[in-house]
Formats: sequence, structure tokens, C-alpha cells
Amino acid sequence: MNYMLNAFSFLLELVFSAAVTLVVLRLLAEACRAEFNNPLSQFIYRFTNPVLSPIRRVLPNWRRINLAAVLVALVLMLLKRLLVFVLFGRMPGFAGLLLLAVADLLDFILVFYLVLIFVWSLLSLFQVDRRQPVLRLMSSLVEPVLRPVRGKLVVGGALDFGPWVVMIVLVLLRLLVVAPLTGYGMQLAVGLPSG
Repeated sequence: MNYMLNAFSFLLELVFSAAVTLVVLRLLAEACRAEFNNPLSQFIYRFTNPVLSPIRRVLPNWRRINLAAVLVALVLMLLKRLLVFVLFGRMPGFAGLLLLAVADLLDFILVFYLVLIFVWSLLSLFQVDRRQPVLRLMSSLVEPVLRPVRGKLVVGGALDFGPWVVMIVLVLLRLLVVAPLTGYGMQLAVGLPSG
């Protein structure tokens, strides 16, 4: 029976991760001012607009941050956590569930950027057509994060260690911010003793 629960849990994770990826891509594309004419950007906008447009009437953007996308991503993370708890026969406390959803969303964005920067760094070693829609979108998302360290950590005239420094910072944020939030969220959600 445990195997079935694990399989359902995996499927839930997969479905919710796909939905959150679309919403987070929309959030980051707007925040980073990604090119709207890019076919990939248009795909993201087309599939997220039906959900986000009604919410944006009530919850407008703050600067370049699409608050509707943040809310939808947070609700998706909250629902995923709730369904996993219920699947395993537990009913979590709402405060803990909310904190876990915040931690999950933050962790999702940090891991997303870790993967994105790693792939971007690998691609920079090869001759690739930077005009392709995926690479144009990647460039729009990665450049604002790498800009503060760009060119400051160049060794030997060619090797730029800036992306690696940013990835180390992202890992540290996961260890020092997300992990404690998740631990505290679990304590609140299921009443675990602190420790």
C-alpha cells in the first residue's frame, strides 16, 4: 500500500511542478522583461492568462512583480502539500501549511535558477545559435541575476567564475533560509517538537 501512496505522491509532485513551472516562468519573464515576441514567451502567456487575468484585476502588479502569479504559485504549492498530507492520512495546521508552501515556492525558484545558470554556463562553452527562442528566454532570465558579478571574477582572461559564485549563493540560500523555514513549517503543520 505504501508503494501506491508513493506513486500517487510522485504523480502529484509532477502535475503541480508542471503547473508551477509555467506560473513561475510567467512571473520571472515579466520581472526580467523577457522579449514578448519570443514564441516561448507567447506560449507561457497564452497558457497562464486565463488564470492570471481575472486575479490581476483585483491584485495588480507591484513594480515588475506579477502578484497574481505569486499568489497562484503559492496556492498551487499549498494545495500540493495539503494533498500529500491528506494522502498519507494527516491533517496539517494551516500556519504550518502556509509556511511550507512559502518555503516550497522559494526552494522551487532557487532550484530553477540553479539549473538554469548551470545549463547556461555549459552552453557558453559551445557554439550555439543564441537566436533560438529557448536560449533567448534563458538569456533574459539569467542576465539580471549574473549582472552583479559579470566580469568581476574572470580568471586567465577567459574563465568567468561569476555563475559559479551565484550558484554557491543559491545553494547557501537553500541551506540557510529554505531548510529552516521547511523545518519550522513541519513543526507547525504536524506538531513536531522543536529540535
